[in-house]
Amino acid sequence: MNDTSNNPKYHDFAEGIFISHIRPDEVIQSNASHQNGVADLASEFARDFGMEDFGRIMGLLHDKGKEQIEWQRYIRSVNGYGNDSAQINSGPHHAYVGACIACKQYQSISPFIAQPIAGHHRGLYDHCDFIEATKKGIPHEITIDEAIPCAMPSISNLKHYDYHHLVRMLFSCLVDADSLDTERFMLTEQANLRGNHSTLEVLLEKLEVHLRHLRVIAEDNNVNRIRDYVQELCITESKEEKGFYSLTVPTGGGKTLASVLWALHHAVKNGLKRIIIAIPYTSIIAQTAATLKHIFGEDNVLEHHSNVNPESIINEQLRERLQLATENWDYPIIVTTNVQLFESLFSNKRSDCRKLHNIVKSVIILDEVQTLPLGFLKPIVHSLDTLQRVFGTSILFTTASQPILCGRILGANPWASFDALPSVHEIIPAEAQLHDKLRRVELHFMDGARSYHEIAEELSQYSKVLCIVNTRRDAKEIYDLLPKEGICLHLSRMMCPAHVSATIQKIKEALQAQIDRPIRVIATQLIEAGVDIDFPVVFRQEAGLDSILQAAGRCNREGKQKLGTTYVFSLGKEHPLPVGHITQTNNARINMGRQMDWFAPDSMTKYFKQLHSRVNNFDDKQIQDLLYKPECEFEEAAHQFHLIDDQSIPVIVTWNESSSLYKQLISYGPSYHLMKKLAQFSVNVRERDFNLLKSIGAIDEPFDGIYAISDHGFYKADTGLSLENQWLEETFII
Repeated sequence: MNDTSNNPKYHDFAEGIFISHIRPDEVIQSNASHQNGVADLASEFARDFGMEDFGRIMGLLHDKGKEQIEWQRYIRSVNGYGNDSAQINSGPHHAYVGACIACKQYQSISPFIAQPIAGHHRGLYDHCDFIEATKKGIPHEITIDEAIPCAMPSISNLKHYDYHHLVRMLFSCLVDADSLDTERFMLTEQANLRGNHSTLEVLLEKLEVHLRHLRVIAEDNNVNRIRDYVQELCITESKEEKGFYSLTVPTGGGKTLASVLWALHHAVKNGLKRIIIAIPYTSIIAQTAATLKHIFGEDNVLEHHSNVNPESIINEQLRERLQLATENWDYPIIVTTNVQLFESLFSNKRSDCRKLHNIVKSVIILDEVQTLPLGFLKPIVHSLDTLQRVFGTSILFTTASQPILCGRILGANPWASFDALPSVHEIIPAEAQLHDKLRRVELHFMDGARSYHEIAEELSQYSKVLCIVNTRRDAKEIYDLLPKEGICLHLSRMMCPAHVSATIQKIKEALQAQIDRPIRVIATQLIEAGVDIDFPVVFRQEAGLDSILQAAGRCNREGKQKLGTTYVFSLGKEHPLPVGHITQTNNARINMGRQMDWFAPDSMTKYFKQLHSRVNNFDDKQIQDLLYKPECEFEEAAHQFHLIDDQSIPVIVTWNESSSLYKQLISYGPSYHLMKKLAQFSVNVRERDFNLLKSIGAIDEPFDGIYAISDHGFYKADTGLSLENQWLEETFII
């Protein structure tokens, strides 16, 4: 309860009245009130995984260090409160004090609670740094209350890779409770914006109404009958207990809505709290989130990723609620990225970890699960096992290309191999033979290597064709050689996100309009998963089997022809495959030999076995050595765990409204909302190219760490950021 009565201007903290927060109207919240409020919330959060006593103790101890005399003088000074006229710019560290008390009073459980208490402001420590931070001991003026009886809960079958997740989950409970209680006292109106969402039962009713409407207006054809069959199976299988499930449905089989249908039924049956949908590509998220918002309403779907522009939400109160929810994911449906989900699970930062406790007792849908990076596969799979077994989640893998995720995963050597998940229950029975019933494409592997000119000539023979290549360079080279008759479009990450989205929309509109003009599109892989487009002919540069089948999913998607054709080609004459992942996956496919049916699930299993046999380490950054032990190196592991090892630098470019936004940046400086908008007009530039652009003065840096190219000559309306500007050419000549 907040202290608002009997509140004189000055409190004698020597008599035990300690201040935790002071509002601008000079109402105080006592430290006792704050710690009890945090204890109640942290206990409530931790109850979901049987550690409510741990949560309560952390809450009661986390701010004991604020009872230091110097800290009390500091908070009065900076708030101009009381009779102390001394100017004190910083107070003594306080978080370590509660950690020291935890180590003294709760020795048996202190490894779980002391780290979260010590790091509740700066983040979880590496072990040696934690020892150093708590060396000072308990200040003499701190009163230690009587210990609360607490014992280790009976969590059965704990594994060595569970420990760091338990500590991080308790950390999440503490920092979210700390933030919410502080917000409740300091920013009451803001706190009142939280919550008030529909129940999952209500959302399930909304989805069923939507699906009934779709069935009424849908054509009675083979594809729609299969979609209905998949949904019926999802409803039936949703009644099972919590665990690991997979939904393997060929492209066009309606797995997105079917997976959400399964998740809602399953959550309601098992008393789970929310649905979290993690997607590998930001280019797919907007489409998925838009579909779900249309069904469930914007106030029930949180879209959380780097490209979200909060200003696109017109309703001001709803906009503020969504922004607050990104902090802790207190929403019934979350749509996010694999990067956001998994990097948060291995982070040590308060801001990243705050939301983690809301993953407990949820349904997690991992879309396009075959894209999980092989260099992090071991810690990722182990984290999923912990989430399911220790934290009561159910996890659904959805894809048209199901990878191997259970049993013993065999690498290139015995040291690489590891035990993955115990079992995964497939919702679609093998006898359904969906890959055969949804067969709308045949693959044709072209003999010999081709040049850019030869591929451009091949594409020119078709009036409607999509070509997907592996690199930005390949996309631009072929695009430049194509005749520009009709609609000829280019798609790559040399274009900013807003430009990419607008171009995809233009492609969809052109295809739907059924115009009698050529429609030719050259794209990188950003278009091959989850983007609902339908070309009669697709060309795909050689790659792994999963990528080729994803590309084939853009061909004859709606089954308007008997069979479409996807051609697989090599650009080896001019530009061999880059060394690394693409070459590795392509070689795995080639070594499978000729297959009777590339679309059959057995072929995908053979492919992943081939691919895994080329992997020397499923834990490239040695996360196991950092975290699979009691003395965890939380900070170093967070530093190492980045799914995209991208040395590129984001640069604001000039496209559409970005110029006016950039002028606002220059005039008023950066703000959260403005930078979110400008993220839609940024391109990630490789460090080498960034340095080249900087050397000729093309890069502006209006504020530290914020970069822009304001010269319109560097950004093309069709291909995006250009490294072939006249100034660069003159530099090369010199």
